[in-house]
Amino acid sequence: MAGTLAIRIDELTKDYPVGFWRPRPRRALDHVTLQVERGEVFGFLGPNGAGKTTTLKLLMQLIYPTSGHAVILGRPVGDVTVRRSIGYLPENPSFYDHLTAEELLSYFAALFGLRGAEGRARASSLLDQVGIGAERRLQLRKFSKGMLQRVGLAQALVNAPEVIFLDEPMSGLDPLGRRQVRSLILELRDRGCTVFFSSHILADAEALCSRVAVLARGRLVADGRLTEMLAFEVRGWELVVANLRPEVLERVRGVARGATEISHGRYSLELPPDSHPERVAADLVASGAALVALNPIRDTLEDFFVRQVGTVGSGQ
Repeated sequence: MAGTLAIRIDELTKDYPVGFWRPRPRRALDHVTLQVERGEVFGFLGPNGAGKTTTLKLLMQLIYPTSGHAVILGRPVGDVTVRRSIGYLPENPSFYDHLTAEELLSYFAALFGLRGAEGRARASSLLDQVGIGAERRLQLRKFSKGMLQRVGLAQALVNAPEVIFLDEPMSGLDPLGRRQVRSLILELRDRGCTVFFSSHILADAEALCSRVAVLARGRLVADGRLTEMLAFEVRGWELVVANLRPEVLERVRGVARGATEISHGRYSLELPPDSHPERVAADLVASGAALVALNPIRDTLEDFFVRQVGTVGSGQ
């Protein structure tokens, strides 16, 4: 099993001293244990202040644990050979802002032994991947937060890492940038790279992750595959129809749990799970209505997230 793991975290705990005269420990991370398999996209979810960034800093050895330990690619964190095989994007990347994006990426490439034309070619290719165009020749001090985020993602990929850690990678990005980063993460997965990213944006995890962990107040409250964690059982059906005549609407009210008028003649009907929605839809179409959409109603990752965080908050 160990050979299939990219990351193993065992009982990782971090306390910070709080206070001036008599500092007391505040627990930011509380005995977190989880495993991440090679080649998967793993979502580390939680609200702000849950302990996500603390965990990533511990894995990068930017800080040290109070207790517990972690292993990356079969070796302890901090091992030199491991560092050559990982990439890291911090939540708020800070660079030498007098350099251009090209110069910065070439500098990082040189740190990994890619110098001269080879390093410049690597820098140019990565900037293309993250959507930085002619502005790559501008000083970084002139970049927006979203553009700096793209440059940060590029620097995390300079060494073609086997494992990449991304702390809130969508922060500051516009919709186009978010879509590009999502596509890039899936490309990395398809190339066999393990992607471990933290986020409080739950839609990103639903779109990208095979497994997730939910962190709340420093404690791991859930860990598993989305298919195991979400309540995928159908709780009902949403049937959207147009050109629905009033007399047909009255007839279908006996079956539907609710009917919401979207616009004139266009309704969203909520049907119970055992209502055979295909039969209801066929009956409505035969009555002259137009079928717009038929969607199952299920719990989302956000529903699960809110329940779990609420449970921790109530002390249950």
